[in-house]
Amino acid sequence: MTRDFDFYIVPTPIGNIQDITVRAVEVLKYVDLIACEDTRTTQKLLNHYNIKTKSISYHKYNEKERLDFFLKELSEGKKIALVSDAGTPMICDPGAVILPRIIENGYSVTSLPGACAVTTFLSQIPRNSEEFFFIGFIPRTENQIKNIITKYSTQNIVFYDSPERILTTLQIIKKHRGEIKTALGRELSKLYEEVIIDTPSKLIEYFEHGIKGEIVCMIYADSNADLSEMNNKINILKSKGFKNKEISIILSALFDYNKNDIYQSAISND
Repeated sequence: MTRDFDFYIVPTPIGNIQDITVRAVEVLKYVDLIACEDTRTTQKLLNHYNIKTKSISYHKYNEKERLDFFLKELSEGKKIALVSDAGTPMICDPGAVILPRIIENGYSVTSLPGACAVTTFLSQIPRNSEEFFFIGFIPRTENQIKNIITKYSTQNIVFYDSPERILTTLQIIKKHRGEIKTALGRELSKLYEEVIIDTPSKLIEYFEHGIKGEIVCMIYADSNADLSEMNNKINILKSKGFKNKEISIILSALFDYNKNDIYQSAISND
């Protein structure tokens, strides 16, 4: 063990049960209590590594009611570990309610390095930039998805999705971004792991008979980033009520864009 803390954020495997660090196992054995999303899921991991520490459920539906209990345990000198069903807590998982209060009350907090679907996915796909925009679970409605994937079209957009919704999401991406290069990973670290990079149409065709497993995707940035950025600015001004001619004057004055190019793009976006 290294330095002693009051509250530990401990990553758990995203699929392969062996993908856990020696230190993480030591911490889970050392603490007095393990807060987890689903005690049944976590118990399988604990049993595998012969960890006898008591676990208690802690998820988005009971975060507030558990808060006082955890603070009381900490005040009595107890050590607590926070885990999620899979991956690193606080990355699209519970913890946002209790963590600020723990810090506000002066308790020491540390996070262990470990499994995370985003970094596992990104480390095995070629990218044209180190930058990416992570949105967590992609929204449900077409309008929400459209707003995100068009607003951030000049960046690599990374998101989680469910197997029940991913084909619909890909259809929306195709509708509003065309056949943009897209990477899809599923069942990462498991026996049937797949990572495929292709167009939305090809991905839909490949998975037309269904898809299983946890899913993480990346929509690649538009190759013509300058044009995409200009179109984003045009759409913003259109939403404010500016006419095409006014938009061409404003953007050519503020940015290094050709006035005629702006005007033609504005017309095509009507």
